[in-house]
Amino acid sequence: MSRISTIMRREFHAYFATPVAYVFIVIFLFLSGIFTFYVGGFYERNQADLEPFFRYLPWLYMLLIPAISMRLWSEERKAGTIELLMTLPISLADAVIGKFLAAWLFTALALALTFPLWLTVNFLGDPDNTVIAAGYLGSLFMAGGFLAIGSCISALTKNQVIAFVIGFVICFAFNLSGFPIVLDFFRAWAPQAIVDVISSFSFLTHANSIQKGVIDLRDVIFFGTLIGFFLYANMLAIDAKKSS
Repeated sequence: MSRISTIMRREFHAYFATPVAYVFIVIFLFLSGIFTFYVGGFYERNQADLEPFFRYLPWLYMLLIPAISMRLWSEERKAGTIELLMTLPISLADAVIGKFLAAWLFTALALALTFPLWLTVNFLGDPDNTVIAAGYLGSLFMAGGFLAIGSCISALTKNQVIAFVIGFVICFAFNLSGFPIVLDFFRAWAPQAIVDVISSFSFLTHANSIQKGVIDLRDVIFFGTLIGFFLYANMLAIDAKKSS
């Protein structure tokens, strides 16, 4: 754990060594406000809650989280420092988990900085803060899933732009898999069991129940399994590149 913690701190501090971290946070907070109060029709709904924020958050994640994860391994491979990293007295699992946790911590920080939205709805009304807290928890799990996918893709290429584009497409597919238009397409020719499996992979399906204040163990297991799978795939990708 100490080795993972060391890598996590190193990577987390590296985000703030360049203006990229600050730009990401500013853009994220700006878009969060726009989608909550304007696009989401906060005032027109006449309800004191953060439903518009959580409704659009998966789509913000889909665009901005690949921008965070694209550098995790692509930059190491492009600079040739991945070989140096692997010579340190750490395991491959330590490096992968440490980098992932640093990115997740950074995303959690950005999410926490949206607290003025929470304060605003409490000022304007009397929201169910338990539901809002559950919404933040679900959003954090979802961010972990997106980051694990992006980290794995980043390990496959030296080009950060390619890592971003592929990460975006895969995250988009996970979001879209629960939409009626997608499910109707498969219902036309596939058995219902396959349709149910495809629907179960939708991030929106699992996050929505949590955001309504329902902490279902199945949703937690889904995100935990997804994160574990892609981090393991991340290790296999790094190991394969190291051996080639």
